[in-house]
Amino acid sequence: MRRSTLGHSAVEITELSFGASGIGNLYTPVGPEDAVATVDAAWDVGIRAFDTAPHYGLGLAERRLGEALRARPRGSYTLSTKVGRLLEPCPVAGDDLAHGFAVPADHRRVWDFSADGVLRGLEDSLRRLGLDRVDVVHLHDPDDHAEAAFRHAYPALERLRAEGVVGAIGAGMNQAAMLARFLRDTDVDAVLCAGRYTLLDQSALTDLLPEAAARGKSVVVGGVYNSGLLADPRPGARYDYTTAPPHLVARALRLKEAAERHGVPLRAAALHYSLGHPAVAGVLTGARSAAEVRDTAEQLATPVPAVLFDELRAEGLLPDTPRRAPRAPGGAGAAQR
Repeated sequence: MRRSTLGHSAVEITELSFGASGIGNLYTPVGPEDAVATVDAAWDVGIRAFDTAPHYGLGLAERRLGEALRARPRGSYTLSTKVGRLLEPCPVAGDDLAHGFAVPADHRRVWDFSADGVLRGLEDSLRRLGLDRVDVVHLHDPDDHAEAAFRHAYPALERLRAEGVVGAIGAGMNQAAMLARFLRDTDVDAVLCAGRYTLLDQSALTDLLPEAAARGKSVVVGGVYNSGLLADPRPGARYDYTTAPPHLVARALRLKEAAERHGVPLRAAALHYSLGHPAVAGVLTGARSAAEVRDTAEQLATPVPAVLFDELRAEGLLPDTPRRAPRAPGGAGAAQR
């Protein structure tokens, strides 16, 4: 599987990363054995970059991912987590489905983008993971905490990188504008942009991707299926964590029809499109089963003809965008870079 380094760091990721929100019981429960099997399947298809966060299942995703990776040689994979939400124990009050996770609400999330909050958050994550280090730390969803994130949390991350505690730093968000500011105003290595460079939403093209390309920084694209609509377009499908509006369902169905005319699943087209910009180092997809992991790897290995994207541009379904050099023949395991 093709690899890239993040920005000017020495941290390397595979072009497909495993996102652990699914094994943190996103929306519905995943059994512990299934969670381990999902991570094992990711390893078997060649994924060597894994991403998690305290937010996912109130720490469950970190615990499960750490357990599944613990027997693997620590230098053979890249692990990222996030800071900005501390987890504080509280009396169990139902479930956490209001935040999207089918787990008991036995902790509460506390926003904290102070320097101390960053250090405490990383320490807590390492304890849940049961590992001695992570490779990448992102500021997680600082949308409403910009001042604290830029004045306090980011400098704390920079110190951790300078001290060699982590290899790369960045920010992960569901928007592009503030991530572009991180690229302009800080020395982050990479940013994780969820849902804003997909077949349905190209808002990252306005500032974020050109900024990254100009500065030699990396973008990892998450949410390439926009929460599911691009994986299985139909009424009732999710888009950005909620029910997709009818006009987006109709647009996704047009994209699916075009992809199928060229003999490829829409899932493959979605993955290849998000990977196609030169500033994109990789895509991050979540999975809740081994079958989903294997399917994603198959979509990545599926050749997608450039004429499909040309047709979508001609139909006004996509803007004109810079394109990365084509993948080497042979699919997901063919090339290293």
